[in-house]
Amino acid sequence: MNQHKYLRAYMAGIVVPTIVLLIGVTAFCIARYVYNFPAPLERVMIFPMAVVPNLWGLWNMLFVASQSRTHLSIGFHGALLPLLLGPLGILLTRTLDFQLPIFTSHIFPVLALVGLTAYYLLWKYLVSFLNRAVNLA
Repeated sequence: MNQHKYLRAYMAGIVVPTIVLLIGVTAFCIARYVYNFPAPLERVMIFPMAVVPNLWGLWNMLFVASQSRTHLSIGFHGALLPLLLGPLGILLTRTLDFQLPIFTSHIFPVLALVGLTAYYLLWKYLVSFLNRAVNLA
């Protein structure tokens, strides 16, 4: 099973965000169309659905490729990904002229810390488990 190491890394990387997005989109659809929740998120849902899983897969490929040189833990490597995704998300909201609530700027430092911690834990436990499942680690 030593063939196609990077393909296995990509596939192991996309599993977690794909499942999380499936749950999130299901919750959004139920809230929006069953309970008439007024949240026009349709314009910005394409970005997380298309870009985030692919970046997780590519980020895992980068981890596998650079592991012998950098010796970073997978959790720390995964915690660096929001530093790329955050600016891309902000760029998307500006490009689509999507108005964020005013309180967003006040809670950003807390949300950033929570996001980094969540990414660290997701990568340390779930992505590393999937890497071991496909014989990458």
